[in-house]
Amino acid sequence: MKQEGRALLPPLSVSSASVAFTGRAEGDMGHGGAPVAAVHEDVAARRRAVVDLPWTWLRQVHGADVVPVLSPGDGAGSTADAAVTDVPGAALAVLTADCAPVALVSGEGGIGVAHAGWRGVTAGVLERTVATMRSLGAMRVGAVLGPCIHAECYEFGEDDLATVAARLGHGVRATSARGRPSLDLPAAVRESLARAGVAVDVDLTEVDICTACSPDHYSWRARRDTARQAAVVWR
Repeated sequence: MKQEGRALLPPLSVSSASVAFTGRAEGDMGHGGAPVAAVHEDVAARRRAVVDLPWTWLRQVHGADVVPVLSPGDGAGSTADAAVTDVPGAALAVLTADCAPVALVSGEGGIGVAHAGWRGVTAGVLERTVATMRSLGAMRVGAVLGPCIHAECYEFGEDDLATVAARLGHGVRATSARGRPSLDLPAAVRESLARAGVAVDVDLTEVDICTACSPDHYSWRARRDTARQAAVVWR
């Protein structure tokens, strides 16, 4: 199911969890590209404005590592691309500027979030995140795919495109608005979730926004933005 959106997207309620996606209107949720040891106070204030809970944010490396969060705020700053918890009061977040942010929820109380760029989705970050949630007792898992770059704007080299297609099938191949080979990142996310056992036809909600096309979102590919929007899930 696709959902049209704006920069300021109201939190979605999914299996009693809340999911929020920010844009330019909420400001930079990252560090503007600067390597810092801790979250700047202005960034922390912007994050509290989204949800005033301890955030578990990640130092993302386009891999498939998943952080188990044992208490609110646990694991903040970990080098990983996904986090999961079954603890109430924890806000799990990833930062993006074209990659796909995916929130995951289960009726059994578990939640997760993943940063799924082409390298991460090829490495299996979504399958590992769902598997970690299931290890905490999750059964039926629902997903929300937030704003990310879409095929019309995501021209791709043939070697890298072949790598993704070899892993996730030829349905990830597409054509850009200029008629060149491109990657359909949402299709890659859907296929990866399906392989993880998510019923994507009924349990996947898509916020149908291309970050490269949208003036309301940050995009590295289209505008070389160093700021980042956030995807946050909490219960």
